[in-house]
Amino acid sequence: MSLLSIRDLSISFDTPRGMLEAVRHADLEVPAGASVGIVGESGSGKTVLSRAAMGLLHGSNVRSTGTVVFDGKELTAMTRVEVRKNFGTGMAMIFQDPMTALNPVRRIGSQISEGMIVQLGMDKKKAMARSEELLSLVRIPDPGATLRKFPYQLSGGMRQRVMIAIAIACSPKLLFADEPTTALDVTVQAQILQLLGDLRRDLGMAMVLVTHDLGVVAGNTDIVAVMYAGEIVERAPTRELFASMRMPYTEALLKSIPKIDMPSGKRLQVIEGRLPDPTDRPVGCGFAARCMYVQPKCIAEHPPLIHDGDDHLYRCWFPLEKK
Repeated sequence: MSLLSIRDLSISFDTPRGMLEAVRHADLEVPAGASVGIVGESGSGKTVLSRAAMGLLHGSNVRSTGTVVFDGKELTAMTRVEVRKNFGTGMAMIFQDPMTALNPVRRIGSQISEGMIVQLGMDKKKAMARSEELLSLVRIPDPGATLRKFPYQLSGGMRQRVMIAIAIACSPKLLFADEPTTALDVTVQAQILQLLGDLRRDLGMAMVLVTHDLGVVAGNTDIVAVMYAGEIVERAPTRELFASMRMPYTEALLKSIPKIDMPSGKRLQVIEGRLPDPTDRPVGCGFAARCMYVQPKCIAEHPPLIHDGDDHLYRCWFPLEKK
């Protein structure tokens, strides 16, 4: 049984330009204890999907259909107050930018302890002691001194570790990590990803890793879902995906990753063009205008998700040859 089950989820926003379709008919399963990667360019819908799964999207301009079931409970049928009870204890999220996610005028200890006081009913003294333990757990040196600091006094990598400490403070069953290595240098990125992997295994959490980089999910996930223009266009176990990707967009993402053995001065490969306008989607495949393998059927008809065995699905009329 999956810890998180997303079924036929669609998210739209009313805008002055019309209805903006951010996510279209998404299906995703997150088994207990597993790590699932959601990959795609900026604007592909991956962050909206993850926030919708957590119940963080509200407002009169939000339109949603489909179901989200977490730990046997249908979140889409709950009130905002009921969903909020899951925050921290059931699901937690590490947001993209720790500098803006952290309150700049509150000390680190106050921000880490808040969830434990509110959600677990801890008294302030115990919560602060646990906060120091959490900072040690996320490998911050001199955690006692760090508790008394403000966010601006920490480096980007240290702020990200604080965000991780806040997210795991109430021992969630599922952790969403939304671009957790954005704006960090390569060495710190590797440290953060290693830390997340170690914490997931040690604490028995499931994790959804949201990123634009296929290289990040390669060694850090069990399952990968590739998103494009609000749709999941390929989904497979990680090893299967990299061994035999079927969707041209997935191939294009992989080719755009810099290689260690790339000659100095060589231009990086890019995906020409841009994502389709989410308020005016094309009739056929959303990737057709940018695809090097495009054929007339791709422009005229929208491809469904096709099952290719080995739990491998892709959305393409003319997929890459299976290896």
